[in-house]
Amino acid sequence: MEPVASAPASADTAATLGIRSETGALRRVIVHTPGDEMDLVSPENRMDLLFDDILFVGQARTEHLLMCDVFDKVIGRAGGVLQLSDLLRETFTEEDARAAFVRTLVSVDAARNLHAFEGDLVRLSPDELHRFALTGQTLLPLHEEPVPNLLFTRDIAAVVADRIVLSHPANPARTRESVIMQTVLGYHPMFAGVRDHVVQLPEGVTFEGGDMIVASPEVVLLGHSERTSFSGVMAIARALFEQTAVQHVVMVDLPKRRSSMHLDTVFTFIAEDECVVFPPLFESDGTGNIVHFTRGERPDHFVSELRTDLKSTLERLLDRTLAFIPCGGNDPLSQRREQWTDGANFFALAPGVVMGYERNQRTFEMLQRHGYRVVSAKGFLDYHEETAYAHGEKIAIKMGGTELSRGRGGPRCMTMPLLRS
Repeated sequence: MEPVASAPASADTAATLGIRSETGALRRVIVHTPGDEMDLVSPENRMDLLFDDILFVGQARTEHLLMCDVFDKVIGRAGGVLQLSDLLRETFTEEDARAAFVRTLVSVDAARNLHAFEGDLVRLSPDELHRFALTGQTLLPLHEEPVPNLLFTRDIAAVVADRIVLSHPANPARTRESVIMQTVLGYHPMFAGVRDHVVQLPEGVTFEGGDMIVASPEVVLLGHSERTSFSGVMAIARALFEQTAVQHVVMVDLPKRRSSMHLDTVFTFIAEDECVVFPPLFESDGTGNIVHFTRGERPDHFVSELRTDLKSTLERLLDRTLAFIPCGGNDPLSQRREQWTDGANFFALAPGVVMGYERNQRTFEMLQRHGYRVVSAKGFLDYHEETAYAHGEKIAIKMGGTELSRGRGGPRCMTMPLLRS
């Protein structure tokens, strides 16, 4: 199977970006189905590339494409699922885009001495530069690592309202991903109408999109994690207060370790009033790892309030009761096991319609107790094979993920929503 090609750029760019919740019906999303870059992860370089294991790429592609088929069915129109690789290929048809990509890569990765090859890289054909961007391979006497983490498109950028915040990755292994996204946003015709909606963070901060959760048009959560610095949280909060209707930024201070590398590895919304959480990090124990920021009297001033737990903070700000559904159920060992395999990393396709890895069995059992009908991805597609999907019940869709889950990222990690209704 081949990835679904991106639709031609639409002349209507007014609705290119629009995310005001985590659960509104999905209309457009960027994904990246694993390709040749994933085949270049080896036992020797896997840790440098942030991978704990080596994936069987053929099976990983099959699993990913099935996920994309579900997205297509729920979105219900062509052009809803966009492959980042295709967007980059289309972008590179423009000479200015290729030159900008090379120029930016050389400037942000100065330590690797790429400036010596800048002229040669600019002269590569669109296809050659596309291959170099994803795999690091070229006929030039230049060796660059592949970008297998491109699979996790969530981290490359994040949309809030009609703004898109570019990542500042904490690890050099992900630097080229940000340059790829910056080039697509700057030169692909699909984004021509929103060029001035891109939020560029200052140098020295770090941020990855898995640490941003849009709870409502007025409330955004940010994780202070091993991948997103405190200065990154502050820079994003300032930009959101200045450029959007966001009134409240809630920072969750996470343990700085791989198992909780992003906020969405331990907390996701699955409906307007339901969340899947990793309980040990969100029990009300008075530790005060929650900080609530609001606007101050001047744009560069915030008002901060230390809070004791996330649930009561969100319920107060959202003015509704929330159900915190435990990843792994009520057994502490199962919670740790299933969080390790992304049991809290659900992706909502519509209110109460969510996807997660089937291996997290006890989490799905908890969803059943909360009124979800649990189905397989294939079963969902077979049922709707000859009919359009119409949302009418709570559904938890199990995707195989035998190989994808070994990459340590679930369905939310693998998606960059651009537009929700």
